[in-house]
Amino acid sequence: MNDWLDSRKIIHIDMDCFYAAVEQRDHPEWRDKPIGVGGGSRRGVLCTASYEARAYGVHSAMPGFMALQKCPQIILVPLRMEVYQSVSAQVRAIFGRFTDLIEPLSLDEAYLDVSHWESDPNSIAREIRHQIYEETRLTASAGIGPNKLIAKVASDRNKPNGQYTVTPVEVDAFMRDLPVKDLWGVGEKMQQKFSQQGVKCCGDLQKVDKVTMAKRYGKWGLDLYQLCRGIDERPVRERSSRKSISKETTFSSDATDALALLPELRRLAEEVEVVYRQRYTERNIKSLVVKLKFADFTQTTVERAASTIDSHLLDVLLEEGFARAGAKGVRLLGVGVKLADEEEVRQLEMF
Repeated sequence: MNDWLDSRKIIHIDMDCFYAAVEQRDHPEWRDKPIGVGGGSRRGVLCTASYEARAYGVHSAMPGFMALQKCPQIILVPLRMEVYQSVSAQVRAIFGRFTDLIEPLSLDEAYLDVSHWESDPNSIAREIRHQIYEETRLTASAGIGPNKLIAKVASDRNKPNGQYTVTPVEVDAFMRDLPVKDLWGVGEKMQQKFSQQGVKCCGDLQKVDKVTMAKRYGKWGLDLYQLCRGIDERPVRERSSRKSISKETTFSSDATDALALLPELRRLAEEVEVVYRQRYTERNIKSLVVKLKFADFTQTTVERAASTIDSHLLDVLLEEGFARAGAKGVRLLGVGVKLADEEEVRQLEMF
């Protein structure tokens, strides 16, 4: 019996600790040792950590000094984006042998639609992972399912260097016990709301009717009604061009001193830089933005042209924006970068 009859076959491939694995491959003396990639110093922010380092609680977006506190023997190494991009291109080329429908999420993960193959997608994923290892000496994990949601969740089930398949007939059972935090788009605040309502897994959420979901969460509630049942119609397609990256925070009490905002400004800038390094280094930065929302809920943004995340320039933008507050306190601070369009980059490269 064909378990995939009339169903899409979606594979999510996720390289295992990609940046760290590349470093351990290229530096045999670091194999089986805890390493953190990003910055290469106590003040840098990690983009990723090896599994050996994760065992100590080290993770991405963690400052180097904190990683050293958790794991004193950790080896901090600087990024080598050119190398990671080159290896990512190798992996992408392997994907292209199996399908033209490839949706990259970052340098180290992508969705593949292999619905046109008559073969079992489980065997296709296994062959892709085999070819990746043979040609790069790096391992990858895979999730296989009838849609993107299930494939991505499944790829975490047997990491590292494993794969997990959810066939169409297994979707209902798979979703019933799935934690709601694993649903696409459910962040920390939404998790807290669900927890307060006694909702921990998708089976709990399935008990809430569609009208109630819409009243509680609006259009997102209707999406959740579908997602918690394992229904996801999003097609696999080339990623749309993202225009910006931003992070923001709302203060529990209004800030009335610009200097008091500097630590948070630095933290937000580091988070933006981590996202940029992990996913968008092929795109040029064209400007920096600082956003302030005041106690009366009015807001202002300050923007300047820049090609890097310059901390000194961010200080200047913060000072200018804060000056507009007058006597009002600041309740929200945001930091962002705007990215150049691919077409803009191509035009610049012509000159």
